[in-house]
Amino acid sequence: MKITKKINNNVALAQDAKGRELIVFGKGVGFPATPYELTDLSRVQRTFYDVDEKYFDLLRDVPQQVFLAADDIAETAREELGCPLNPNLTYVLADHLNYAIQRCREGVPLRTPLAYDIRHLYPQEYELAHSALSTLREQLQVALPDSEAVSIALHIITAEAEVGDMHATMLATKVITEISQLVEDNLDVHLDKDSFSYSRFAMHMRYLVQRMIEGKALDGDESMVAMLRTMRREYPQVYACVEQVTAFLEKNYHWHCTNEEQLYLLMHIHRVQAERAGAEE
Repeated sequence: MKITKKINNNVALAQDAKGRELIVFGKGVGFPATPYELTDLSRVQRTFYDVDEKYFDLLRDVPQQVFLAADDIAETAREELGCPLNPNLTYVLADHLNYAIQRCREGVPLRTPLAYDIRHLYPQEYELAHSALSTLREQLQVALPDSEAVSIALHIITAEAEVGDMHATMLATKVITEISQLVEDNLDVHLDKDSFSYSRFAMHMRYLVQRMIEGKALDGDESMVAMLRTMRREYPQVYACVEQVTAFLEKNYHWHCTNEEQLYLLMHIHRVQAERAGAEE
């Protein structure tokens, strides 16, 4: 393996036998003058391919132990969630954890917005984030507060393939909470936030927010319009709730819900209402 550029004493840019560029972590790998041939590969602790050059400064600034802990957390998330995650999760998470650890040691409280909503809307990601706090205690001997699990969960959620960025993640969480309250008020029902139907409803709202941000609202054919008319007649109370929701989104976010978007809203709201009504009988 050829070491081509020093990043710091323990991190370097390298080329493998096939000429592919990678980042190498290992004690002292960046210390000798570059370029040089690294023949003792047992010194290599971890490797990363396809690293954007914009993260090189991050690799210099973040302590190696923090970076490797972040990578362990990211790898566990990939295995447990079973879905593609943004390959930059390790770097973004390392940057966040380094900041959080510094603030914790300085005794500065960390804000955790939308904590209750994250725990209920993304329970699997939250559990992974909570386990990550144990990883940090074991590897770095640092005890971040339990509330920090929310921030870690947000980074994991953002890294999931369907999510664009942190802004979209937090906006989706806020909108889901607002719409859930509207549904409860309009239909006089208490939604079970731990139910499967609510989970599907929340996921649909998450995708809806993403489509609205990207300007890609669903726009179905005439059959969708006909189905909406049918369901509007069959479930007038739920349709009235959908009208309240779409008016709210138009007024507060300037998002226009097409007939197809309204149809899916009606179906999901009806499902959570019916499930809750059945549970209360």
